[in-house]
Amino acid sequence: MTTWIVLGVIVVLVIMVISIYNRLVSLRNRRENAFADIDVQLRQRHDLIPQLLNTVKGYMKHEEGVLTKVTEGRSRAMSTSSIDGKIAAEAELTRALGGLQIQLEAYPDLKANQNFMHLQSEISDVENKLAAARRFFNMATKEYNTEIQKFPAVVFAGMLGFKVSPMFDLGQERATMEKPPEISF
Repeated sequence: MTTWIVLGVIVVLVIMVISIYNRLVSLRNRRENAFADIDVQLRQRHDLIPQLLNTVKGYMKHEEGVLTKVTEGRSRAMSTSSIDGKIAAEAELTRALGGLQIQLEAYPDLKANQNFMHLQSEISDVENKLAAARRFFNMATKEYNTEIQKFPAVVFAGMLGFKVSPMFDLGQERATMEKPPEISF
């Protein structure tokens, strides 16, 4: 009788571990799929940046440092393959693009250029799609991280190779982005 009880407990434990493992694998795959959506938008963004820079170069010859930062940031973002590395590289590229936007304010002729306006519109569209994809990715990451940290999964997650994953956020840029824009006349 005792043997059957022990065997029953072992079977229940094995079924529970299998269930936990399958749930965590499903959540990890959902997170990776969500990042694939971000990757598509990032590629579109990376394709538009050289066009934007070529349009801007003629106007901003003496602003070479800003253009170099954007180019280097794009290069790093494109060459990184891990999700965590891409998150860091994209945060750097976002900061560089922010610096470019600030510099562009000093060039009213450029802002009136049709090609520039079209590229700005395309980049704005991609950024909006990217923001939506980031929200979905962060939701999937939160769900994955929560499941890893809940009992009884927390007992087995580490042993099964699952670890908490970072969100795709703006990092230091968050404070800047959360400030309302200053409007002056």
